[in-house]
Amino acid sequence: MRLSDFAGKQIVNLYDGKRLGTISEADLEIEAPSGRIRAIVIPGRYSLGSFWGDSQPIIIPWEAVKKIGAEVIIVEIDSSSRSWRRQAF
Repeated sequence: MRLSDFAGKQIVNLYDGKRLGTISEADLEIEAPSGRIRAIVIPGRYSLGSFWGDSQPIIIPWEAVKKIGAEVIIVEIDSSSRSWRRQAF
């Protein structure tokens, strides 16, 4: 699969059905020596309530990706566990 094949795909959490973002607004963390994808990084969003605060990115480990379809990437993340949400690797 080419990097361009990811463009525009929605990222949806299988655990709760929540839309997390799109690949067009996300980054991929790639392991330099092998070229393998380590994680999908969705930038933090600011809302009115968090405008003055920190908005942390969502980092989805590649192991959480369950299915890549024509329009959607399905990931499985327990959103009650904040271990998947952190600033850096």
